[in-house]
Amino acid sequence: MEAGNHTEVSEFLLLGISEDPELQPLIFGVLLSMYLVTVLGNLLIILTIISDSHLHTPMYFFLSNLSFVDICFTSTTVPKMLVNIQAQRKDISYIGCFTQVYFFMIFALLEGFLLTVMAYDRFVAICHPLHYMVIMNPRLCGLLVLMCWFIIFWVSLLHILLLRQLTFCIGTEIPHFFCELTEVLKLACSDTLINNIAMYVATVLLGVFPLIGIVFSYSQIVSSIMRISPAGGKYKAFSTCGSHLSAVSLYYGTSLGVYFSSAVTHSSQRSSIASVMYTVVNPMLNPFIYSLRNKDVKGALGRLLSRAAPCP
Repeated sequence: MEAGNHTEVSEFLLLGISEDPELQPLIFGVLLSMYLVTVLGNLLIILTIISDSHLHTPMYFFLSNLSFVDICFTSTTVPKMLVNIQAQRKDISYIGCFTQVYFFMIFALLEGFLLTVMAYDRFVAICHPLHYMVIMNPRLCGLLVLMCWFIIFWVSLLHILLLRQLTFCIGTEIPHFFCELTEVLKLACSDTLINNIAMYVATVLLGVFPLIGIVFSYSQIVSSIMRISPAGGKYKAFSTCGSHLSAVSLYYGTSLGVYFSSAVTHSSQRSSIASVMYTVVNPMLNPFIYSLRNKDVKGALGRLLSRAAPCP
């Protein structure tokens, strides 16, 4: 069997969250509801930030980008699963699977990168407040976001190019509800050593390093806050970081939960259910985290909805 021969497979089979036919309507309804809430919630955050001049600051610029990434992230996996459940099918084309792997990697990694950039923004705001607007100028903010996209675009493309060199057999079943890189690599008929090395290197560089950056930023933030004398000043400083800390905890908590659940249990169904947490639940909760814990966003959201409401 020659490496690079892709004529043997034209599609993969996604086994989904559960193969029980009686559970399919429930799964469809729950996922559709969560998907709609995710899209509408994040769109509302983006529109609120764009429409209110008071929110045209670096922090909310990054938040609007995070909301856009969350919409794309969940749209990479959920619509295909909903279509398969509705049509009672499990197939996904070879190109469709690789496309899903590519975009899933982009938006999953972008989420972590943006959370790191937002941690740096909070670090500058609290530790260097007098120089905040000078350091976090529009040019730097735009450059940081573009740099995140550029790096992740090429890293994800490298993985896809390596993946295309592998050979897969006919009737390959993926015990998941979407095409994830690790699951696809397990099903390859050819040697995956280079792919695994590239995946582990990317995990360290693009996963562990951003987390270290977040931890370092918040260690400096906590150290700076503890030097503030008035208790009210400490509370206000901590409150500005509360939403972001919640989002970081949710993202890395669910991601690590999926990793450890996959390592501990060999049940593909449990692993798939755990994956729902960071592919669907996490993007759905982010708008609530940033709107419910943030007075500026709540005020701007109220003004936006009042303008949109029809006059009596």
